[in-house]
Amino acid sequence: MSYQVIFSKGAARQFKKLPQNIQERIQIKIDDLAIEPRPNGVKKLEGEDSLYRIRVGDYRVVYEILDDILLVTVLKVKHRSSVYRDES
Repeated sequence: MSYQVIFSKGAARQFKKLPQNIQERIQIKIDDLAIEPRPNGVKKLEGEDSLYRIRVGDYRVVYEILDDILLVTVLKVKHRSSVYRDES
């Protein structure tokens, strides 16, 4: 069973601002989420029902899994120093 992976508008903007080589590394991991939305090394964010994060070097991808409709929504793609702050 394969999940559909989509980006929120904010995550798409964040992703496009990254250097090309970082984008390529992150895109591979995001594509893998369609096959396995909870890969080894995934962390469930505390205090949130369906939010998870994966590490890609110094960057973090925060995403939401909706198992009932087989959807993964990427919410944030940021450097680890700023990904958990409440800013957009």
